[in-house]
Amino acid sequence: MTDEPIVRDSNGAQLSDGDSVTLIKDLKVKGTSETIKRGTLVKNIRLNGNPGEVECNTKQVKGLVLKTEFVKKA
Repeated sequence: MTDEPIVRDSNGAQLSDGDSVTLIKDLKVKGTSETIKRGTLVKNIRLNGNPGEVECNTKQVKGLVLKTEFVKKA
């Protein structure tokens, strides 16, 4: 058994590396003037060991960290 924390989206579905998620809320990106709109599909997420966060890349922002409370599994 691994010590990896179980990462869940806003609906309670378990997330894993490589999953695709959809944003459930418009999010402003800190440090930029970008806003990522609700409904944006983010592909190929990476888990970072923190159960409340996932790492990903979007067309607008590379190296983005999203809180799992704002995403749902696609």
